[in-house]
Amino acid sequence: MTIDSLVNDLNALIWSPALIYLCLGVGLYFSVRTRFAQVRHFREMIRLMFDGKSSDAGVSSFQALAMTLAGRVGTGNIAGVATAITFGGPGAVFWMWMVAFLGASSAFVESTLGQIYKEKIDGQYRGGPAFYIEKGLGMKWYAWVFAVCTIVACGVLLPGVQANGIASSLNTALGIVPEATAAILAVLLGFIIFGGVQRIARFAEIIVPFMALGYIIVACVLIALHIDRLPDVLGLILRSAVGADAGFGALLGLAIQWGVKRGVYSNEAGQGTGPHASSAAAVTHPAKQGLVQAFSVYVDTLFVCSATAFMLLITGQYNVQDGAGKAIYTGIAGVAAGPGYVQTAMENIMPGFGNLFVALALFFFAFTTIIAYYYIAETNIAYINRKINRPWLTLLLKFAIMASTVYGTVKTAELAWGLGDIGVGLMAWLNIAAILMLQKPALAALKDYEAQKAQGKDPLFHPQALGINNAHYWDGRRAEHTHTAELKAARKKA
Repeated sequence: MTIDSLVNDLNALIWSPALIYLCLGVGLYFSVRTRFAQVRHFREMIRLMFDGKSSDAGVSSFQALAMTLAGRVGTGNIAGVATAITFGGPGAVFWMWMVAFLGASSAFVESTLGQIYKEKIDGQYRGGPAFYIEKGLGMKWYAWVFAVCTIVACGVLLPGVQANGIASSLNTALGIVPEATAAILAVLLGFIIFGGVQRIARFAEIIVPFMALGYIIVACVLIALHIDRLPDVLGLILRSAVGADAGFGALLGLAIQWGVKRGVYSNEAGQGTGPHASSAAAVTHPAKQGLVQAFSVYVDTLFVCSATAFMLLITGQYNVQDGAGKAIYTGIAGVAAGPGYVQTAMENIMPGFGNLFVALALFFFAFTTIIAYYYIAETNIAYINRKINRPWLTLLLKFAIMASTVYGTVKTAELAWGLGDIGVGLMAWLNIAAILMLQKPALAALKDYEAQKAQGKDPLFHPQALGINNAHYWDGRRAEHTHTAELKAARKKA
């Protein structure tokens, strides 16, 4: 058995229809349980993005959002969308939207849990699924399984997808050979990850908003040049999504499968990656960062992924094939599914500029995602080191992720995507099961936040008053606030 066939067999098992519908079902369930908080609190999400400041131990809400978006906005927003359309038809775009809308509620729950059960380790805030599985569920073995799977997924399996997309786009645009790209990425990555969490946060805060906004603006310009085709494209997406289109109707099952699969890969809602960065935020209430992280799902899929999809569909620069590999629609002959689609579309509309622009956008998208993967893996090593104290594990991770990046740069795209899908799928299975079992504290935090806001307060979190145990960081915060208040009262009395 070859490595390609082994990877394909594992993907077929992990990404069975059960996981596809579990992602949609859990998103719908949490949307109902939170009374569609992702809609009701939309304005609050935007306000909270700029609430709070960074400190020596943590980062600001906006920095945490940027770090999360660094992980969410990557090659999946360009190559992933192209792949979804190729194998699922235009209807896959609708199901990407659906998993983002419903998944925003899952993102709220997991990121709120990350804040509730976070810890302060070596002077820095750390949190994520491994922390809330151990503290909230009391299942240390399960927490260790998630931590190990996440280290392998983010430190070894996933970086190759991003690196491969960078190499492919730079080779198409500038003729740079993959080996040269691998060397450049290794040097840049080493500089960032050896600089610590604060350097990662500062880098993400500057690069992520710039790259995402720039990409969306150029996409809007391209769409505006063909605005007369937009209604037809929207109709095509909707008809294909429900199997009503004459040409793509037979792909309904594949549209759902690829739309959800690439949607989860892109926006990571429920996957368990988002809580790592959100736990680093210095906020006064866990629900604050939960709402901010829900908004990040919108930015990733409804904005950036949609920009790519509209560029491809409006210009007709895409291919579609059925489950057997037979061509149904060919808009770009001889171009493999991936960033080449988007580069070709942009170049046809903006000669001499489009190709290079997509290559640069993908470089920043994917490179920041690799950095985010490192932070996520490092956080899980910090979780493990609480018990076994093996500092060399962090150094090993640094070299492992650099090696994985170099390997993915020079390997085939199919193998890179296959390994990445395995990593995403394993994390999704483990994390979704955890947040379903541990939903009560997150829902209680949301209710508490809404109650305090209704009273005109800036919400503060007191876990014991809500019946939440093992939230040791917040218990310490409460003691600190009480002590400070007593000192102020004593001084005033004196």
